[in-house]
Amino acid sequence: MSKIGIAVLGYAHGHLQTYTAAIKGFDDAQVLMCWDHDRDFGQAVAANFGIEFRPDLDRVLSDPAVDLVMIGSETRYHPELVEAAARAGKDIIVQKPMALSLADCDRMIAAVERARVWFSLAYQMRYDPANRKMKELMDSGAVGRVGFVRRRHCIPVLLDQGFVTGHTRWHFDPEMNMGMWMDDASHPADLFYWWFGMPESVMAEIGNTLTDFSPDDTGVAIYRWPGGMMGTIFNSSVVLVGENTTEIYGDQGVIVQNHGDGPSCAVVPPGAVAVKLYQRDKHAAGWQDMGVPIPPGGQGERITAVARNILDEYKRGEVQVSARDGKASLQMVLGAYESARQGRRVSLPLA
Repeated sequence: MSKIGIAVLGYAHGHLQTYTAAIKGFDDAQVLMCWDHDRDFGQAVAANFGIEFRPDLDRVLSDPAVDLVMIGSETRYHPELVEAAARAGKDIIVQKPMALSLADCDRMIAAVERARVWFSLAYQMRYDPANRKMKELMDSGAVGRVGFVRRRHCIPVLLDQGFVTGHTRWHFDPEMNMGMWMDDASHPADLFYWWFGMPESVMAEIGNTLTDFSPDDTGVAIYRWPGGMMGTIFNSSVVLVGENTTEIYGDQGVIVQNHGDGPSCAVVPPGAVAVKLYQRDKHAAGWQDMGVPIPPGGQGERITAVARNILDEYKRGEVQVSARDGKASLQMVLGAYESARQGRRVSLPLA
């Protein structure tokens, strides 16, 4: 493939600016142009990156120089933009979460499969070396049968006045993005789905703890898988710092990950270890450092790495996170919301 021509459809999600900045340094891809329904904002971002802004979406999608579109609009607009791009025969990368309803996911899946275009979701946790190492350890039997997994995945954004009052405030608009748990718990939900498949049930509490202007700022969900394994996701948008990120408990060993999200990368103590393993049959060895580095650039380094990883997959014709995977993780998130609303356990997958 010659140099990949890319168009951005919507810069609402900040990760798209991170990807665009990274791609400027690539010799095999180029962001040629962008579109945004917020014309003033789109023009400002385009000027900052020195790319063309086109206010007419059809002019972007009909341009033969565009091979691939990256969609970073407000989540509400994902389905219509995916349908338009698929009709135009463009390959597609979509920022998470995939959509706000299962019906919208079905629309997107149908459009992509009908047009036979390449499609992937940008979930950075699938590319993170620590997460890949933990999956490798579990798959190899290093901890035996897993009984429980806990993931704390947090951000401090609702304590940031700039985020709350700036262009990013759409993240907690219930019509544009449902809530902050929808937006950010989508990451660990996808991680759990990637590692363990679809759970059979969820119980959750989701609501406000330290704010009152967002539909929610914190939630805890307990998932259960066939066979008995349990897992919890703690996701909050009002956590300043943290350390312990993931714990995996098996009958033959334990894995602990630290510094796997934004707050825990913000303040790293001396001698910190990213991923460590304890094995029952190697008790004398104690905790083994798996040699996975904590990114010196913090969580931003993990986000930046998505652009290179996902474009390499695109060039190989591979897909890390399919449209059907995106629907699966959304079911896990929506199931948690439904459980919190009803105050009871909810079966998965949703009917």
